[in-house]
Amino acid sequence: MGTKYKILSIDEEKEVQYYLKRMFLQKGYKFSMAQSAKEGIAQITNVCPDLVLLDLVLPDMDGMDIIRQVRRVTDCPMIIVSSKGKEKDKVSALDAGADDYVTKPFGPEELMARIRCALRCRRKFGVQNIYQSGDLKVDFERRLVLLDDKPLHMTPVEYRIMEYLALHSGKMVTYQMLLEKIWGPYVAGSNKILRVNMTNIRRKIGDSPAEPKYIFTESGVGYRMAESCE
Repeated sequence: MGTKYKILSIDEEKEVQYYLKRMFLQKGYKFSMAQSAKEGIAQITNVCPDLVLLDLVLPDMDGMDIIRQVRRVTDCPMIIVSSKGKEKDKVSALDAGADDYVTKPFGPEELMARIRCALRCRRKFGVQNIYQSGDLKVDFERRLVLLDDKPLHMTPVEYRIMEYLALHSGKMVTYQMLLEKIWGPYVAGSNKILRVNMTNIRRKIGDSPAEPKYIFTESGVGYRMAESCE
């Protein structure tokens, strides 16, 4: 079952990273790694992980700031894996947005159990498994966009845009909300990159801006996805 899930580890220690890589690949998970906060946040945008493992000791950012920055980019489960084991460190991390905390050195089976628990909770408390409007579906479990039940090829960024709009279907999502959610809090203010991706998405789902069926534009404000009938 691990093959469905992508794990991203953000940790400066190469030895830990390579140990985790072997462990996750053996168990059928997909694995990516980063060794700085900046690299990790970029990886989140590119990889769209299902779960993030995060060390609080990184060379370019304070631990609590890292958690807050990651939370602005993704709401996927985040487990802290750190040598900082004091109670106040754990409480601060959980209050800042982490879902769980494992102290180094850790036992591999305990870490895997906590990961399975975090992924189960995400599935259990997710808003829904599938968005559907007419012939368009977004399958959140399989990370697929389907038209007439045929999977469409979406880039990771295009999928994340579709996923975010579908999870908030029927509601107005502003350009700035999407820019920060997909590209992070430091994205430039221009909407050009968003418009380019939206043009590609609309072409793939057969949606015309002049006569939209699925994604409606409120000029100067943002986008609204047709309400799910699922």
